[in-house]
Amino acid sequence: MAAPINRFKASLSAGRRSIGCWMGLCDPYAAEVTARAGFDWVLIDGEHAPNDLAAIARQLQVLEPHTAPIVRLPMGEPWLIKQVLDAGVQTLLIPMVNSAEEARALVRAMRYPPHGIRGMGFALGRASAFGTVGDYAATANDQMCLIVQVETRAGLDALDEILAVEGVDAVFVGPADLAAEMGYATTPNAPEMQAVVAETLRRIAGSDKAAGIIDFDDAALERHFGNGAQFVAVGADVVFLSRGLRALAQRWQDHIA
Repeated sequence: MAAPINRFKASLSAGRRSIGCWMGLCDPYAAEVTARAGFDWVLIDGEHAPNDLAAIARQLQVLEPHTAPIVRLPMGEPWLIKQVLDAGVQTLLIPMVNSAEEARALVRAMRYPPHGIRGMGFALGRASAFGTVGDYAATANDQMCLIVQVETRAGLDALDEILAVEGVDAVFVGPADLAAEMGYATTPNAPEMQAVVAETLRRIAGSDKAAGIIDFDDAALERHFGNGAQFVAVGADVVFLSRGLRALAQRWQDHIA
């Protein structure tokens, strides 16, 4: 028995466009609601949401029957990568990747020897169905999917070298951090930033890697697809809930005033 097929990686390889949702509510019940909503993939955010290893594992258990899960870690530390892979993660998004050297280190952290440095403790993890997937060690490497997030000037300067790294499957543009570093923290949708994001997406799409991004505005989402984005997060659970609740409260506060 081989490692499970990574549906998200297969979608990228087939060149299919897809939509996803960012998740920061850190709860399996909320995760299942999102998973059943119809998104091609969902992302458990461990960088800007309080998701620890246990919370990630619990959400994976309810997501996998319904959609393709991705996990964003706060950093690309090999020990943390090892833990989440053993928990069953097959697709990782790593933020703040600024060089080809960093990207190559991430590729190795996600793979068993001789192609990498991942530890061989899979018998304890749900990734191998707790040791019952007999060929897990021999087949797991092929199902690993690495998305590197480019969101700094250094990352942009090194983009061509990053795109040439074997084992990187996709590059995700981080528009907010990129805008902040370029002096547009309060005006991330300025025409100058739109031009930078558009050109970056086109450069990624022109390579053999898939381009990804997140946004919340319909017009911006259309632009990103038009500029070559293949997988796009079209919203976030926390943002959707917060906006909806505020609008509901305001509507009825106005009604009773």
